[in-house]
Amino acid sequence: MPKFGYSAKVEEPCARAMGKELRISPKHAMEVCRAIRGARLAEAKEYLLAVIAKKKPVPFKRHRKKLAHRKGLSGWDAGQYPVKAARYILKVLENAEANAKYKGLDPDKLRIVHASAQKGIVIPGFIPRAFARATPFNTPTTNVEIILKEVA
Repeated sequence: MPKFGYSAKVEEPCARAMGKELRISPKHAMEVCRAIRGARLAEAKEYLLAVIAKKKPVPFKRHRKKLAHRKGLSGWDAGQYPVKAARYILKVLENAEANAKYKGLDPDKLRIVHASAQKGIVIPGFIPRAFARATPFNTPTTNVEIILKEVA
């Protein structure tokens, strides 16, 4: 059984949440986490809701080969609307917010100090083909971690 831990050490008081083995693209999750890292909690939730509604694109800075330009990006051209990844990361962010409220932290002063996504396990699968053959069709999973801290 693997041991899961956080990849960043942040001193208390802080609120943490982790989504394990989410069935989303690791590349999309990495770009969404990069976009919300350092933002205030309310701004990040508003941004993710705008991405889900396809109003604001996420700038793709690493995984951008043959990716179209999107209007509305400042300082960057290539982007997409990773709706599924944004929806799952919003759930993890709301879990972190609930943990912060439970610990007595002020939700208006919370900032995302750490947001990261790593590859999880690969769920193997296959597609039957003609002449008794098969093609692999694996499902990637992602581990997402978010840490919130109170900033004045």
